[in-house]
Amino acid sequence: MPVNEHRIAEELRLIADEAQPVDPVGYATRAGAGASRRRRLSWSLAGLVTATALVAGVFVVSPLHEGGDIAAQVAELPRNTPEQLRLVRDCMPRGGPVHNMDPGLRIPEHGRREDFRVLVEYRDKKGSTALVGSTAGFVLCTPIEQKDMKGMAEPAVFTYWGYRPPGSLTGLAGDLTVDAYESHYYPYVVGPDRRQRDGYYLVIAGRVTPDVQRVEIVWKGGRRTDARVANGFFLGRMLTGLVPAPEGLGEGRLKPERVVDTPSATVTAYDQAGRVIGQEQNVHYSWRGRTSRPSPTS
Repeated sequence: MPVNEHRIAEELRLIADEAQPVDPVGYATRAGAGASRRRRLSWSLAGLVTATALVAGVFVVSPLHEGGDIAAQVAELPRNTPEQLRLVRDCMPRGGPVHNMDPGLRIPEHGRREDFRVLVEYRDKKGSTALVGSTAGFVLCTPIEQKDMKGMAEPAVFTYWGYRPPGSLTGLAGDLTVDAYESHYYPYVVGPDRRQRDGYYLVIAGRVTPDVQRVEIVWKGGRRTDARVANGFFLGRMLTGLVPAPEGLGEGRLKPERVVDTPSATVTAYDQAGRVIGQEQNVHYSWRGRTSRPSPTS
């Protein structure tokens, strides 16, 4: 059963960053189910189990906060409109964020969906992506717009503000703080025979101070967009595709032929007068702060 090799790379990095022991069976279940549903073809399930088993002995301190709901206080965040409430419900059908290796497993410590607000949303001709957050952390939600393919492009996997529990909205790195760079897969159908096609978005999101009036994202190679800015948050997205896998990414059965194109980006914040008041260069895929390591495909 084939799976998405780029998601494998991202999840293995998240395992190390979020310090949870690797569960090869659970991870294979998630990746295999996602591949079957999405038809992203490149690696075999047996190869995936082998890959996860290679790092199954890695253990560090778990970030999960024991005892109580760490995302209960939401008074500082904007209220959801009825439409936004529906988006949050659709994004978290399990009632809250889910495990990064098993979208059927909810993580109660990461809060309930009632704790989350739509902070900023980017819309284009294909649809939208929203940054949905609590005072502790956030998820990214990309609805699948076509009626016969309803759902979410990616499961609601939680990230703490600042990448450490209990999470803090106030830990800004100047006027601009980049909190996430991810890729979102979305399926769509074309033609009278309703053939399924695969598409991909690059998504970059974060926080800004009130002085920021505009945020521009420029990816290596020249693609650019003005992010949407609202409520002290920003989010931008851009269509992308598949490219040949770089040399050294996997070996033998674990070597993919093609991966999602995720070039690094420069994110720039401007004030009302058009002056640069914040910039983050070399924002790489799976960004988790300035000290995180670039992925092989960034």
